[in-house]
Amino acid sequence: MERLISTPLLEDTVKELSAGDRVYITGKIYTARDAAHKRMVELLMKGEQLPIQLENQIIYYVGPTPAKPGQVIGSAGPTTSGRMDAYAPSLLDLGLKGMIGKGGRSSEVIASMVKNYAVYFAAIGGAGALIAKSIKKAKVVAYEDLGTEAIMELEVENFPAVVAIDCFGKSIYSES
Repeated sequence: MERLISTPLLEDTVKELSAGDRVYITGKIYTARDAAHKRMVELLMKGEQLPIQLENQIIYYVGPTPAKPGQVIGSAGPTTSGRMDAYAPSLLDLGLKGMIGKGGRSSEVIASMVKNYAVYFAAIGGAGALIAKSIKKAKVVAYEDLGTEAIMELEVENFPAVVAIDCFGKSIYSES
């Protein structure tokens, strides 16, 4: 099924999504990769505030290339999600409702998604230039020192993805 969804990503919307659904996301999403995830979880362990509000948000696992003159962002293809698996449950417990990347997720992440009613979207690897066309605005909001791995706030319009794992644990990566 094809669906148009928007952010913030509310639980009712998440519950309507099924593994295999094609989605087009419009609204605000955040970027974060390994180093940013590590810093956020370290802050949580110290009892400190995160630099972004995660409740009902989506994080895109991407390290975009620098924008060329006249562009909002450079190529923005997904990175392998498994590298964030050690950190994802802590962020899901804070109300994160969606993650975008490529590849499967660990059983611990899937269990946390089911517990927290969250969804994992797959974006097409190798299509970073095409995906970048759906990004209308981009600004660094935290960890600027990380360069392309800084946390960015993106405004997207019809960002293409597939529901890879739904909030009930059904996955396009398995037959169960």
